[in-house]
Amino acid sequence: MSWIEKTAAELADALAAGETTSVELTQAHLDRIGAVDGDVHAFLHVDTEGALAQAQASDERRTAGAAKHALDGVPIAVKDVLTTTGLPTTCGSKILEGWIPPYDATVVARLKAAGLPILGKTNMDEFAMGSSTEHSAYGPTRNPWDLDRIPGGSGGGSAAAVAAFEAPLALGTDTGGSIRQPGAVTGTVGVKPTYGSVSRYGLVALANSLDQVGPVTRTVLDSALLHELIGGHDPLDSTSTTTPVTGLVEAARQGATGDLSGLKVGVIKELAGDGWQAGVMQRFQESVDLLTKLGADVVEVSAPNFVHAMAAYYLILPAEASSNLAKFDAMRYGLRVTPDGDPSAEDVMKATRDAGFGDEVKRRIILGTYALSSGYYDAYYGQAQKIRTLIIEDFNRAYADVDVLVSPTAPTTAFKLGEKLDDPIAMYLNDLATIPANLAGVPGISVPAGLAPEDGLPVGFQILAPILEDARVYRVGAALESALVQQWGGPLVAPEVRK
Repeated sequence: MSWIEKTAAELADALAAGETTSVELTQAHLDRIGAVDGDVHAFLHVDTEGALAQAQASDERRTAGAAKHALDGVPIAVKDVLTTTGLPTTCGSKILEGWIPPYDATVVARLKAAGLPILGKTNMDEFAMGSSTEHSAYGPTRNPWDLDRIPGGSGGGSAAAVAAFEAPLALGTDTGGSIRQPGAVTGTVGVKPTYGSVSRYGLVALANSLDQVGPVTRTVLDSALLHELIGGHDPLDSTSTTTPVTGLVEAARQGATGDLSGLKVGVIKELAGDGWQAGVMQRFQESVDLLTKLGADVVEVSAPNFVHAMAAYYLILPAEASSNLAKFDAMRYGLRVTPDGDPSAEDVMKATRDAGFGDEVKRRIILGTYALSSGYYDAYYGQAQKIRTLIIEDFNRAYADVDVLVSPTAPTTAFKLGEKLDDPIAMYLNDLATIPANLAGVPGISVPAGLAPEDGLPVGFQILAPILEDARVYRVGAALESALVQQWGGPLVAPEVRK
């Protein structure tokens, strides 16, 4: 097995044992990017020189016996919505093409402080608006399982990079499922932490009350290692919790023993039925049966207001997005388009936003501005927030009876590129199962649950826990992962990049 096929935990152990160097590992992944990313297009920017310099510094620390962290020297990819000093941050948009931030996002600063070489910035739907990574201004990312299919969105670049063995770890952001849904369709592990438990400082905001940074990996343990590294209080983030982010690695290791005795699991009744792919439901039920065999008590749980989650989300998110994107006005930074003649500031702003924003961003700005406008605020945005409260109450009632909730992560496997571009509503439905967690702020994980029999593509299994109980998703996720890998005889490997 080559270095690129090993997990981050295995790479960390190999570094600690002196079996390899960070320069060797980083170069192996850079070589892999050079070999396959022309087809996958997971990266928008690769920092070869910077990554190798960081790797060299890591090796020098290890030689001196001064490693900063267990993951010191293990390379990582970062979604291009997180600011990075010295590296472009475009958010997948032409309006920020070439922009180099003057500061690091807190999570990026924590990666650097721990010594992880940053391979580069990954592709994404423009300003994280999309479910397929087809809305990037720089072209779509392709799914390593089938290059004619989407890798999920908006964080398809991070998920594809990990699935294609271009990076052992990646950071993504999850506003309505943009870590978990790409994880499901690429056969990777994706985690949305409890809202506020990982800093959002330096995350270019889409919707402040929904956005959350989280890990993208190939195993549950790797996610736990990365999550503990980036989590914790940040005084620069006014929404940051003060509760320490600990016990996740321990929970993952405990779960991997396969004992879920005493755990009560609730299957969400509303996240199934018509429109859900038969193969997705088959693999989901098989995974539920495995949890029962591991000792969990499985019951059905009703969350009646989940059926309204999508409608509420697509009023709250555009409203917050329209406010956040007002800063891109051609006056301070980013793209500036100056019309002919003697244009006013308003003319420049209009021309710049017309040229710099894509169709999906414009669609959501218009919808959000309308929902917030005088006379419509109470009827739309205000009502959506009331639905949000009802969804939170559904979660609270459910967690009074069960420890975790489970569902398929996405209704279908990866669809073909271009298949839903002309139908925004059909595109939005891909986040049907993931949106409720963002509205309520609860943590969730998507774990690979096998391949759908109809098309041989990955299926994701979603586990949700109460706020600040992130350790539960790691315990259950690791237990399921361990049982499934034993059943498969090894990890899932995308056929398009097996070469």
